[in-house]
Amino acid sequence: MLDWPFFEARHRTLATDIDAWCNEHLPAVSSLLHERDGADEGCRQLVRMLGEAGWLRYGIGGRTYGGDGDEIDTRAVCLLRETLAKHAGLADFALAMQGLGSGAITLAGTQAQKQRYLPAVANGTAIAAFALTEPESGSDVAALTLTAHDDGDAYVLDGEKTWISNGGIADFYIVFARTGEAPGARGISAFIVDADTPGLTIAERLEVIAPHPLARLEFAGARLSKRCMLGAPGEGFKLAMRTLDIFRTSVAAAALGFARRALAEALHRASTRHLFGQTLSDLPLTQAKLAQMALTIDSAALLVYRAAWMRDQGKRVTREAAMAKWHATEGAQQVIDAAVQIWGAQGVQSGTTVETLYREIRALRIYEGATEVQQLIVGRDLLAQYAAREGAVR
Repeated sequence: MLDWPFFEARHRTLATDIDAWCNEHLPAVSSLLHERDGADEGCRQLVRMLGEAGWLRYGIGGRTYGGDGDEIDTRAVCLLRETLAKHAGLADFALAMQGLGSGAITLAGTQAQKQRYLPAVANGTAIAAFALTEPESGSDVAALTLTAHDDGDAYVLDGEKTWISNGGIADFYIVFARTGEAPGARGISAFIVDADTPGLTIAERLEVIAPHPLARLEFAGARLSKRCMLGAPGEGFKLAMRTLDIFRTSVAAAALGFARRALAEALHRASTRHLFGQTLSDLPLTQAKLAQMALTIDSAALLVYRAAWMRDQGKRVTREAAMAKWHATEGAQQVIDAAVQIWGAQGVQSGTTVETLYREIRALRIYEGATEVQQLIVGRDLLAQYAAREGAVR
C-alpha cells in the first residue's frame, strides 16, 4: 500500500517508524490496554508515551504550537491511527482524541489560546476532549440544548453533554453551546472549558463494550470568561463540522487497522488449525472467506487514502470522507466477524485478539457520524451536484 501514489517518502518512513515503536513500547503497557478498570490509567499513560515519542504533534496544526507542520497532514494522521489500531485500540483512541479534542483550537483559536493549550496537547502533558453530543442531540447536532447565557463579562453554561470521550480524565473540553444568535445551527458557539471550572461536574462515568474513558458532564452555572469562546459567536456548528471533517477520515483509518489485524489473525488460525486431515486453509470455503476479507480491506484503504490525499491537496472532501468512513467501518465489522468465525469457539473467548477486535470495531460505526448519517451525506451531495449540473445545462 505504501507504494501507492497517495504517499510521499516521509509517509513511508512514518509508517515504518510508528510500527517499530508500537512493537517496542506497547507490550510494556499491555496489561492496561484491555482491562476495564485500567482504561483511565492506560489512556493517561499512553498519552504521555505518545507525546514523549512525538506522535501527538501530527494532530496539531502549526509548528509554533508544537505541531509537525503548519497544517495537519491528514495522511500522516491516518497512517498513525491505522498502525496504532492494528496494535492496540486504546493507543489509537489516545492519539485520536488529542487531535479531535484540540482540533477546534487549531482551526479557530486565538494566538493566546493556541499557545496555552496546543503545546501541552502535543507533548502529552494535557488531555483534550471534544464535547458535542447531548442526550437528545447526537446525529442531529443542531438540536443541542446546552445554553451559554451572556452575562456581561462572561458566559454562563447550563445543561449537559454525554458520551464524551476522555470525560473524567481530560484537562479541558471543547464545548458547544447554544448562544442564540439565530435558530438552529446558526445559534451555536464553541468554548474552551477547563476541567476544574466551577459548575462543571462529571455526573456519570459510562461503560461500553470496549473500555475507554467516557462520561456524562453536567454544567450548572459554569461561568466562563469571554476569552474562552472559540471563534465568533454563532459559528460553533461550522467549527464542529470543520473539525470532524479533518478527523472523520482517520476514523476510517482506525477501522482499517482493526481489519488488517483481524485478517492477520485469521490467516494464522487458518494455516495452523488442523481438521479432517488437513489445515483449515485447505478448505475452499476458508479461502473464499479470506479472499473476501482482503478485497474489503483493499477497497477500504483506497477510499481512506483517496480522501486523506484530497484533503491534503486543499480539496473539499465531505463526500469522500463520508464514503471512507461508511465503507471502512462497515467493512471492518464484516472482516472481524469472519475472523471470529474462522477462530471458532476461541473467537468468542474473552480476551482473545479477535474477540477484543469484535468489541473495538462496533463503536466506530456510530461515533463521529453513524453509518446512516454518512449515507445521507453522500446521497445529498450527489443530488446537489446533479441539480447544479442540470441547472447549468438549462
